[in-house]
Parts: sequence; C-alpha cells; structure tokens
Amino acid sequence: VQLQASGGGLVQPGGSLRPSCEATGITLPYFAMSWFRQAPGKEREGISCIDSTIMTGSGSTYYADSVKGRFTISRDGFKNTVYLQMHSLEPEDTAVYYCATEILSSCRGVGRADDMGYWGKGTQVTVSS
Repeated sequence: VQLQASGGGLVQPGGSLRPSCEATGITLPYFAMSWFRQAPGKEREGISCIDSTIMTGSGSTYYADSVKGRFTISRDGFKNTVYLQMHSLEPEDTAVYYCATEILSSCRGVGRADDMGYWGKGTQVTVSS
C-alpha cells in the first residue's frame, strides 16, 4: 500500500487549497480514509475521515471542530484518490498534511494517529500573508 499526498502550497489567509491523496495497492472505495495534520511543535491531529461508500453504503464524513464548516473530504473511486477541499484558511491551519488509513471500512471519528496502519508522505500547507 502506498499513499501519495500532494497539492499543498502557500496561500493567503482566507484562501483555498485542495490537497489530494492517491493510493496504490489498495482500492480506496472499500476503506475509510483519514486526513491528519502536524504543525511545528505540535502533535499530529486527525482532522477528517470518510467512510467506505461500498462497505457502509453511506460514505459518512467526520471532521474535527477546528475545521468543521471549512474543510470537505471527498473521494474519487475512479482515480483512487481522496481529496481535502480547504476553504477560509487561517494561519493556524499551517501544517504538514497527511493522508492515512487503518484499513477499516468505517471511521472511528476522525481517527487517531496511533491506529493508522498506512501513511502517505505529507504535503506542506502554509497560510501566510
């Protein structure tokens, strides 16, 4: 299983970005996928998760309070890719963003870093004027 995150960058406060996470060796629609982030000097935190659409029938999504209403997680089964659409970005959103999975079909909230079995290399998001 390999996960490759990309799509980060430098954006001004209030701007938008859409990191993506492409998977190989795993069929994403069968598994829950999470996004995490880690800011300098802070622990890695779960920010969003999406259930398997095929296995749960719902594809429910979950968000940390810090991003709820601003971020949207989605999945493209044909491209085997998960996205994190981020709007209204704030300097506090500056972090390295990672995708991950614990190879389950349902999320357990936004997920805990210790439970994840596979990680992608992170993509840097910097929000600054």
